[in-house]
Amino acid sequence: MKRQLHLLIIDPQNDFCDLPAELLPSGFAPSLPVTGAHQDMLRVASLIRDGGAGLSQISITLDAHHRYDIAHPAFWRTGDGGAVAPFTQISAQQLRDGAYMPAAAGALPRVQAYLDALESAGRYQLMVWPVHCEIGSWGQNIHGAVRAAYNAWEVAQLQVVAKLSKGSNPWTEHYSAVMAEVPDPQDPATQLNIAFLDTLVSADRIYICGEAGSHCVKASTEHIADYLQAQQGREALSRLVLLTDCMSPVPGFEAQQQAFIAAMQARGARLATSAEILPELLANQAA
Repeated sequence: MKRQLHLLIIDPQNDFCDLPAELLPSGFAPSLPVTGAHQDMLRVASLIRDGGAGLSQISITLDAHHRYDIAHPAFWRTGDGGAVAPFTQISAQQLRDGAYMPAAAGALPRVQAYLDALESAGRYQLMVWPVHCEIGSWGQNIHGAVRAAYNAWEVAQLQVVAKLSKGSNPWTEHYSAVMAEVPDPQDPATQLNIAFLDTLVSADRIYICGEAGSHCVKASTEHIADYLQAQQGREALSRLVLLTDCMSPVPGFEAQQQAFIAAMQARGARLATSAEILPELLANQAA
C-alpha cells in the first residue's frame, strides 16, 4: 500500500538563490542570495525528477512582498530622517528611544505595538532586509530547475503542486509558511493556516527543504512541529524529515540554522540527505 509522502519546499525563489552568471537574465540579480542555495535547488529538482512518482503531494511556499513593507528599507527612517540600510536590526526600545522611526506619518503607535508583540514572542527582533521577492518581479519567481521538475511531475501525476503565498501584509513579518510572526486580526492570511496544516497531519512523511534554513525553513518547521505535536502528540514529529543538503542559511546566520536543526532532531525529527530518501520514494512508487 502506498504511503502518503509529502514534499514541502520553502521559498525556492530566485532572490534567495546564488545563481551563476550564465543563468541570470540581463540586468537581473538576486537581492538576497543564500550561499549554496542554487546547488540546494538542483538537488531538490533532481529528487523530484528521480523519485517524484513516489510522492503523494508537493507543496511550495512563496515569499510575496510589496516594496513598502515593515521589513524593507522604504518603511523606515533614522531618528534624524536618514535612510535605513538593509541588514539593520531594530528593537522595540530603539523605536521607543527615537533612534528609528516609521517613514509614514501616524504609523508610530501601530509599529511600536508590533515590535513589542514581536519581541514578547521571543523568536525574532525586526530585521530590515533588502527588497526581495517583490510581487511580480523576476526575483519572486521559482528557481528554474525546480519549476521544470515540478511541472513535469504535475503532468505525469495529473496533480497540482500546491503553491502557498505569504508575506503580502506590509505590517508584519511572515517567515513561516503557516503563520505571520505577529498575526494581524484583520487579515486571515496572516493567521494560522489550519487548512494547509491539516494536509500535513495525514502524511506518513513530510520532507522539508528550501531557503533559508536559518529563517523561513526554521520558522515554518517550528510552527508545523508545534501543530503536529498538539494534534497527535510528540511522536508525530518523527514523521518530519529535514533534507539537510537542500537548505542553507543566510550568510552570517549559520549558527541559527545549526541550532534549529539540533533542536528539531532533539524533538524527534529525522535528518537526511536527498540521496538518502530517494530509495524511500522509489519503494513507494513501486508499492
